[in-house]
Amino acid sequence: MNLALVDLGYGNVGSIRVAFERLGVTPRLTADPARIAAADRVVLPGVGAAGFAMARIEAAGLAGVLRAFPRPLLGICLGMQLLFERSDEEDTPCLGLIEGAVRRLEPKPGLPVPHMGWSRLDVADPACGLADGDYVYFAHSYACDDGPATIARADYGRAIPAAMRRANVLGAQFHPERSGAAGARFLEAFLAS
Repeated sequence: MNLALVDLGYGNVGSIRVAFERLGVTPRLTADPARIAAADRVVLPGVGAAGFAMARIEAAGLAGVLRAFPRPLLGICLGMQLLFERSDEEDTPCLGLIEGAVRRLEPKPGLPVPHMGWSRLDVADPACGLADGDYVYFAHSYACDDGPATIARADYGRAIPAAMRRANVLGAQFHPERSGAAGARFLEAFLAS
């Protein structure tokens, strides 16, 4: 399988690469638009700031490639947020592959921001490899609004879309590469999609 892991000089590419290698697939780390366009599957990694990430995507000539990609595309953490229309972080226009916006989490008693740690899931679509009651690992200060594309949710003072799907586009706000067996099942389902 030709799996492209988008390399924009930021993010969690090392841990994502290792997670896929454990599943028997070695991703190709690349920012080359032609290689990404030709891939069987693409992973857009996370960790970082929306404005910086979108600037890197634009500078590499990848925005159009990612918007037009017809095969399975997975965004992880910040990578999922970039799939949306816009982010309140630096008022950033994003890729627009999923309707809606990303907004800052509001701290509440017992719920600090960033949300870092394990949260329990309610799963609407078990075809994504996740199951009700799974615990997965989060590390984020911004989250997408809940909507019709949500296929798994966590509760962190409000419903947090943990995973979303729209057509060939899949997103994980959580870190599957850090989420043990549940994360591995999620990545296996993406590889099988």
